[in-house]
Amino acid sequence: MTDRPGNEALADAYLQHLRVERNLSPRTVTAYASDLAGLCDWAAREQVHLLEADHRVLRRYLAELDRARYSKRTIARRLAAVRGLYRYLVRRGMLSASPAAILSTPKVPKRLPAVAAVSLIDSLLALPDRSSASGLRDAAILELLYASGIRVSELTGLSLGDIDLASATVRVMGKGARERIVPIHALAVDRVREYLRSGRPVLDKGAADGALFLNRLGTRLSSGGVRRMLDRYLGELEHAVQMTPHDLRHSFATHLLEGGADLRTVQELLGHVALSTTQIYTHVSTR
Repeated sequence: MTDRPGNEALADAYLQHLRVERNLSPRTVTAYASDLAGLCDWAAREQVHLLEADHRVLRRYLAELDRARYSKRTIARRLAAVRGLYRYLVRRGMLSASPAAILSTPKVPKRLPAVAAVSLIDSLLALPDRSSASGLRDAAILELLYASGIRVSELTGLSLGDIDLASATVRVMGKGARERIVPIHALAVDRVREYLRSGRPVLDKGAADGALFLNRLGTRLSSGGVRRMLDRYLGELEHAVQMTPHDLRHSFATHLLEGGADLRTVQELLGHVALSTTQIYTHVSTR
C-alpha cells in the first residue's frame, strides 16, 4: 500500500495554493479553511478518505449539513469549497476527475444589497469632529469609501503613494491582485488632504510603514477598526441604523446608476470581473 497524504494534508496543500498561487486575501483563505475543516471532520467521523470519495459519498456530506439545518446559502458555500478542492486535486494529477463536479448547488434566494438613502449618507458624513486628528481621519475614510466604492480591505491596504490628490485618483489593489485606478470626488480629496496635513502627523508615531490610515497606536488601521468606527457614528444618529462599510460600496454603486452612470463604468469602478456581478445594482435601483 503506497503512502498518501491525509485529508487535512490535502486541504492544507489547497489552502497554500490559494494563498501563494491564487493570491487570495487572508479573509477568503480563512473562510475556505473553515469550510474544509468541516469537511475533514465529517470525513474523519465517517472514515472516508477524500481521494476515494465519489459523488454519492459527497452527497451524504451535503445531506448531513441539511439535516443539521444549515442554510442553503451556507451549504452552497461549503459545496463551492469542496468543488475547488477537487478541481485542485485533478490539476495536480491526484485524481482523474472530480466527484464534486456533478453535484447540484442548492437554490439560494438572491438577496439585494442594502442601500442607504442619500439623506442618511449626508448625515453620516457630517458626524466626525474634524477638530481632532481621529475625527479628520474618520471624515476622510467615510468620504473616501462613499466617493470611490472601494472595499474596506482595499481602503486599509492603501499606502501614502497610492493616493494622488492632484489627479483626484486612488490606486487600489483589489481581489486577485488586480490593480485599478479609481477617480474620487473633490470633497473626498479635500477631506484626505486635511487628514494628511493635520491628522496623520498627530497619529504617526514612527511605526506607520507608509500606511495611509493609522490607528491610535500609530500603525495601519485594520478593517475591524473601520467597522467599529462606523458603528460608533451610526450610534450617534437619531434613528438606529445598521450599516457596514460594504453597504457604503453598495450605496455608491446604486446612487451612480440612479444618477445616470452606465453599467460598464460602474463595473470598472467597483473592480468586478463579470458584468453580471454589477447587474444586481440595476435591480436595487429599480426597487
